[in-house]
Amino acid sequence: MTVHFPFDNTYAALPDGFFARVAPTPVASPKLVKLNRPLALHLGLDPDWLSSPEGVEILAGKRVPDGADPIAMAYAGHQFGHFVPQLGDGRAILLGEVIDADGVRRDIQLKGSGPTPFSRRGDGRAALGPVLREYIVSEAMAALGIPTTRSLAAVVTGENVVRETLLPGAVLTRIASSHIRVGTFQYFAARSDVAGVRRLADHVIARHYPDIADAERPYHALLDAVIGRQAELVARWLLVGFIHGVMNTDNTSISGDTIDYGPCAFIDSYDPATVFSSIDEMGRYAYGNQPRIALWNLTRFAECLLPLFCDDQDKAIAEAQSALGGFAEKFDAAYYDGLRRKLGLFTTRADDPELANDLLKAMAENAADFTLTFRRLSDAALGPAGDAHVRQLFADPAAYDAWAVRWRQRSSDEPQDAAARRAAMRAVNPAFIPRNHRVEAVIEAAVNRHDFAPFEELLAILAQPYEDQPAFAAYAEPPEQHERVLQTFCGT
Repeated sequence: MTVHFPFDNTYAALPDGFFARVAPTPVASPKLVKLNRPLALHLGLDPDWLSSPEGVEILAGKRVPDGADPIAMAYAGHQFGHFVPQLGDGRAILLGEVIDADGVRRDIQLKGSGPTPFSRRGDGRAALGPVLREYIVSEAMAALGIPTTRSLAAVVTGENVVRETLLPGAVLTRIASSHIRVGTFQYFAARSDVAGVRRLADHVIARHYPDIADAERPYHALLDAVIGRQAELVARWLLVGFIHGVMNTDNTSISGDTIDYGPCAFIDSYDPATVFSSIDEMGRYAYGNQPRIALWNLTRFAECLLPLFCDDQDKAIAEAQSALGGFAEKFDAAYYDGLRRKLGLFTTRADDPELANDLLKAMAENAADFTLTFRRLSDAALGPAGDAHVRQLFADPAAYDAWAVRWRQRSSDEPQDAAARRAAMRAVNPAFIPRNHRVEAVIEAAVNRHDFAPFEELLAILAQPYEDQPAFAAYAEPPEQHERVLQTFCGT
């Protein structure tokens, strides 16, 4: 039996300097942990074939499917503000590209598939824990409606990897609209390879932004488009309490998707200064810093494009600065429109941002849970009888009471009735997120007890984040004091 991948590869057709051709390293005895059957079908793949022994060998990198052109992509990047001129896929191999049911081109990449020329003395492998974390969180983000890479499969390799201890090895099959990053552009810009930057920009426009191909100034339009997508993406992160954890330029997708789930996490009690990542010692990538860092990363992207703007460097810089100056407006529009929806406001008033910010300020001062506050506020939209469940989340309930008076006055001016407002709010305020303590419990059960039932259960719950699911109500609750997760780890 042959597992058929309808590959239609374009990135591998670029010049050799864009990547290194390298095959995955075979593993001992791969076993399937999880196959995302709906996603497989959407990609034009047969999930039964993929679940077969031959299919699992492909998902583990033990066998290369027909039509694949395995490559490790080259890129550079600023890591915590420090530039590294060569990074690249050190533990990931792009098998190829397929066209999904929507006509969208998708990368199929194996993560944890062995060393590449970019591994920098690493083993190129992945441990089971980080693979499960990425599978859980990326699929949760997709269910929440946030642009993201997806997880097609998780496979254990039958081999251990060496980290602080011996850990079971695993491979994640990741699906992306592409794996092109700000750092990919930096790789060529750092080498003063203007032709490489241009070739990459043309590829990105054709793949992700075809509507600007005929623009009078396509590279200016590319910068504007990427700024717009990143502004909206980060706004959507904040609206669900997500912290990426490592917003390096090599983790900033040109397509506007969330990519590279390392020490990511979701806030429980609202605090803009929240940091979970064990490697973010200075809080550079704290929850509230993410918009600022997005603009910083986009500025690095703009620097790469300067030679494509015009020969006059001063003029090129001025044009880039003008485009970057629009980030704040684009971010604010996406963020405050999102907060209006979370508060059940359908019309726009000039003082709506103040109303929303005052709620967030009260939440921060009273250690109110971010997700639960907005979810319960959805029920309070029916009337003051619902206030009790919201106010109990605040250390000083009077702080909520004072704000709720203003909110109800503002809501009374809306044309929709209370039932419509509640329904609209519940559609944007999730009941379930991948709470950190739940994710860690899943990983512990899988790694230490080979028990994947908690993993399956959590995935099923997170697939319907906006539904109440009374049987799993405990999963919506914040952690008890002894359950709190204070740090998350990259796992490389």
